[in-house]
Amino acid sequence: MISIIVFVILTIVALFGLWKLLIKAGKQGWESIVPFYREYVFAKLTGRPTWHVYLLVIPIVNIFVFYGLYLDFIKSFGKFRFWEHAAAVLVPFIVLPMWANDPKVKYLGLSTTEEFKKKYPYKKTMAREWADAIVFAIVAAYFIRSFVIELYFIPSGSMEKTLMTGDCIVVSKFHYGVRLPITPLAFPLAHHTMPLLGTKAYSTLIQWPYRRLPGLQDIKRNDIFVFNLPEEADPPLSRPIDKRENLIKRCVGAPGDIITLKESVLYVNGQPGFVPEDGVMDYFVFTDGTGLNPDRMLDKRIEFYSAGQEPYQVFLTKTELADMKTWPNVKQIIPNIAKPSDVDQGEGIFPHHPNYHWNVDNFGPLHIPEKGWTVQLDSMTMPLYERAIRVYEGNEVEVKGQDIFINGVKSTSYTFKMNYYWMMGDNRHNSRDARVWGLVPEDHIVGKPLIVLYSKDKDGSWLSSFRWNRTFKSIND
Repeated sequence: MISIIVFVILTIVALFGLWKLLIKAGKQGWESIVPFYREYVFAKLTGRPTWHVYLLVIPIVNIFVFYGLYLDFIKSFGKFRFWEHAAAVLVPFIVLPMWANDPKVKYLGLSTTEEFKKKYPYKKTMAREWADAIVFAIVAAYFIRSFVIELYFIPSGSMEKTLMTGDCIVVSKFHYGVRLPITPLAFPLAHHTMPLLGTKAYSTLIQWPYRRLPGLQDIKRNDIFVFNLPEEADPPLSRPIDKRENLIKRCVGAPGDIITLKESVLYVNGQPGFVPEDGVMDYFVFTDGTGLNPDRMLDKRIEFYSAGQEPYQVFLTKTELADMKTWPNVKQIIPNIAKPSDVDQGEGIFPHHPNYHWNVDNFGPLHIPEKGWTVQLDSMTMPLYERAIRVYEGNEVEVKGQDIFINGVKSTSYTFKMNYYWMMGDNRHNSRDARVWGLVPEDHIVGKPLIVLYSKDKDGSWLSSFRWNRTFKSIND
């Protein structure tokens, strides 16, 4: 709340300076606070074609158009230097009132015309030319990365073989709707950590509410998408939403769905769920004592582990499983599937509560919240939804005996404000996913992967490491 108040105050101060500058230019001060008309006035005062104002309705383009008109307006007052332009963008609440109250600063005319440039010539130094080029490149890259597309590298095998470790994918920010910045004070082109330094690349002094522009399509069940890791809301990281680590998984459960896992088989709303064509499962493999040849396994890019004795734990697609069954020295292959009675031995299974004894292969049923859905609160539903109510939707939750208080009010039900999703990896026995950290809220959605730009195999030689058959491979088809 304090950061919002500070932001509002600084905005008012900046608009006050702009108000007085427009008066200096012979206009009415109130014209500075009317969106679109203000930019129309900028165009008239600088000599820009007024049709530029129509471009302000185009997302992303409008940002460049606004700052172009704004900086031309600043030039009309004789402000040509790099630091003056930087200050007008970064700290307008300081420089605009300062220039507005400086009697030496006067409106000089239409800054984009040849007559103006001849009358007030300003020769850029080579350093200024380079500075302008570098700043433009950084700003353009920042806005493209934030609002259009971003490259993302697959860091692990949780989506094998649908997406492979070493894939560089193109992620669209606009298909599901551009998420506007939540943490605006951040180092350009860094995510949450500064390169080399290892320090935070952002400041939480200003936090804006979650907002998303209209998208081209809605998320469908079984879509693959990039999202922020929900558990990084917790200490020790306690990162804001848009600075949490990016992950990519498959949305096997959409808002309103009921998901269940029974001995590794997924069910959605009581019907068999999506089975990835190239998905991977793990098996226990027994041989005749000769073992599995590591070179052969590496050549086929099959992941396997051994504790020094058989069986091997091997991760296989359906095609690889059928092939391995034909190997002469392989005597038995057993799926590694937990029973409902098996106690989880891993990192803990959602909802991490003694009322639930789910494991990686036996899970649910769980109703995924959708916006407007009301859940009855009791000792069984609270473990499932308390985190969403408290952490993701920003409520104070307190349990006193059998009574539940939300924001100080005794409550027997709760109506969700957002949609939620259930994300799982296609390599379901080698994926740390929603079975561990639970629901993914809609404000964590980053974007839709479109294509594999290129793919590099870490185990190959320099030339053979490129997986040429994956270049420009479509995703989500």
